[in-house]
Amino acid sequence: MIQRIWTGHRFVVLAVGAIAIVAIVAAGVLLVVKPGGNPQATATLAATAPAGASASSSGLQTPDASASETPGPTETPGPLVYSDLDGVLAPSNLAHRLPMAISVGDNAIARPQSGFSSASIVYQSYEEYGQDRYLMIFQEGTATDIGGVRSARPYHTRWVAEYGALYGHFGGDRKVLNETIPALSGSLYNMDDLSGGSCPYHRINTRSAPHNAYTNSAALIRCASKKGYPTTYQGPSVRPFVDDSPAADRPASQSVTVPYRTVDVGYQFDPATDAYIRLLDGKKQIDPANNQQVIARNIVVMFQAISNDYLDSSGIQRIAIGNVGSGKAIVFKEGKAITGTWKKTSDTDLTRFYDSTSSEISLVRGEIFIQSVPIGTAVTFK
Repeated sequence: MIQRIWTGHRFVVLAVGAIAIVAIVAAGVLLVVKPGGNPQATATLAATAPAGASASSSGLQTPDASASETPGPTETPGPLVYSDLDGVLAPSNLAHRLPMAISVGDNAIARPQSGFSSASIVYQSYEEYGQDRYLMIFQEGTATDIGGVRSARPYHTRWVAEYGALYGHFGGDRKVLNETIPALSGSLYNMDDLSGGSCPYHRINTRSAPHNAYTNSAALIRCASKKGYPTTYQGPSVRPFVDDSPAADRPASQSVTVPYRTVDVGYQFDPATDAYIRLLDGKKQIDPANNQQVIARNIVVMFQAISNDYLDSSGIQRIAIGNVGSGKAIVFKEGKAITGTWKKTSDTDLTRFYDSTSSEISLVRGEIFIQSVPIGTAVTFK
């Protein structure tokens, strides 16, 4: 049996077999596994996130004083349980932590962005003017850098509402700020830098505005507490997850390419780790927050209608993504492709994925990358 266990940043792979006792010390947590038993946390976790805004590998300039004036809360971890968003084993205080969703830009000059390797779920979608944009959602993972943080979009807001998450962003146009976010206020917790929510954000000096706004998990957690937001998961029922299949059942390889207007996103399956290495224009994607290779355990391609929506006050033509309803989806996991359907019945309902028999597809435990593309996009895999 293979288990994927939280280590304070992401997870380790732990094989449970005919061993008497296995102990792993990682990020202050001692995991003990006995034959026929589940891992248990037997040591104390120092904190849920580093105190203060860390010295960013991106070049920290000056964090907002409110984000670093007091240390973060110290929490004692509970027993290991499965996380809500990605199904990974983690201490219960983190597995059920309030998700934090952050809009991150994907202009070419914004790369490499930080935070990918710590997120539970990452969405990538189209944006106006030939660009695309990310929405990173964090739960049990801890990121020392997240950014560059950009403005809100209505379709991002609807994805955030699925998880009852905190929504971190730098402003937005009048429609998303005055209509979409207020309409979904019961299903998300707004953390807008430009509307009284600057607490968790800081600027770095190695990027030009507007691509130099950054945050981190520690600051977000502290600032959510200051606003009186809940600390635990408020979302609906979660997606189904399964453990890894035996290594002998995995194919030797699989490659996936998802084209966007400014980059081709690639995935290369590694059967040894049962994960996909993420590529941008054929080059391995490295997260500068920790110099780790970005991987995916599940890739979901959603084919969605994209249309012109409205002109904002500056005359910019905004787009709409049809992320309520249903459409074609391809789920890639463990080197295999499952063609099926995505369904989201309302703004606040969880998007679910079904195979050709209308059975909900179980994902493997770990990172989920959701690639939203226009209907008819030529996604290739072999």
